Amino acid sequence: MSKRVLITGAAGFLGSHLCDRFVKDGFRVVGMDNLITGHISNIEHLMPLENFEFHHHDVSKFVHVSGQLDYVLHFASPASPIDYLKIPIQTLKVGSLGTHNLLGLSLSKKARMLIASTSEVYGDPLVHPQTEDYYGNVNPIGPRGVYDEAKRFQEAMTMAYHTYHGLETRIVRIFNTYGPRMRLNDGRVLPAFIGQALRGENLTIFGDGSQTRSFCYVADLVEGIVRLLMSDYAYPVNIGNPDEISISQFAKEIIELTGTNQEVTYQPLPKDDPMQRQPDISKAKEILGWEPKISRQEGLKITYDYFKSLPKESLYQKEHKNFEKYKR
Repeated sequence: MSKRVLITGAAGFLGSHLCDRFVKDGFRVVGMDNLITGHISNIEHLMPLENFEFHHHDVSKFVHVSGQLDYVLHFASPASPIDYLKIPIQTLKVGSLGTHNLLGLSLSKKARMLIASTSEVYGDPLVHPQTEDYYGNVNPIGPRGVYDEAKRFQEAMTMAYHTYHGLETRIVRIFNTYGPRMRLNDGRVLPAFIGQALRGENLTIFGDGSQTRSFCYVADLVEGIVRLLMSDYAYPVNIGNPDEISISQFAKEIIELTGTNQEVTYQPLPKDDPMQRQPDISKAKEILGWEPKISRQEGLKITYDYFKSLPKESLYQKEHKNFEKYKR
């Protein structure tokens, strides 16, 4: 019988691409999502398939999945500042209670569990590029702390289950990722710039634009995650594209890509916004034989074409309809 995998956050950007990959690879896939920030349209095409099932559930509450489970991938969480600043308590709960629930499920099923951590565990880094042995520079009580600390706790809880219970665990630290199925209104710089260009608005840079990011196309990221899951390595691994670019230069690339004549405007930099982001992927190269293959130019073209294909009303949608009931 084929292996069975549970993917939380299945209707989100990354989760839905992982569902596609595991279905394609012949796994039986159980998708789970409470649809706070995810959208069912991301996995609608999978619903008729025999090897895919969907559970509408919040993993912060007790999680039960009947039958065999071989792998659990925990990708449920708000993942952009506009989300986790609006639902901070739910962000903390999914990283803490949700992780605990899924570790318990994995232990009971003897399943290997992979958690989606983040480059945000490094905070506003004092080491550049960021290596996995850097402990980070995080403000636990700042506005971003709800996400950063939820992920840091998630890593600690996962390692505790690994060392105390002998559970097979994997930790991926994800750097900025982009591609189709991102939400235009999620507050991250790439969809924000493209959305502004499509609406004919000026592009907004927060700060002076000298801060840097490193963008990895989603298909490359998924490949790295699959390789890590199937590896024997239990400690954190950076997965991202080390091709670093300043936000000012990135704005110019978006204007060139979209063929628009927008100007760039500047707003104050949000508190604790990191000034540098660049992964050191030496460990991923050595242990997983992985490095990104898709150039930013190629990936941005695919992503822009996706956003252009969306209904026009989606350009003006301000907030996910399910946010309100989770503001507690």
